[in-house]
Amino acid sequence: MSFIETEASYRIEVINGKPVKIITPQTEITLTNTKTGKEYDSDAEAMQDVQDSNTETVADDIKRDVKVIVEALPLGGDTKL
Repeated sequence: MSFIETEASYRIEVINGKPVKIITPQTEITLTNTKTGKEYDSDAEAMQDVQDSNTETVADDIKRDVKVIVEALPLGGDTKL
């Protein structure tokens, strides 16, 4: 069970008088309890498990995997990388 933490976005800002492409990639998060294998639907759910006195879960038991998805970019001859 993964969830989207940041939606992809694209905008152009003028910096020092020149248009600059600002690209924010989509980030998909998977939170897993390394001891039980349980996957969480949100950071809040994982934190609730850590704070629950009825479980032995501690913060170090939570593994956070981040998948960064970057859309293809149109690169032209004038692109400076």
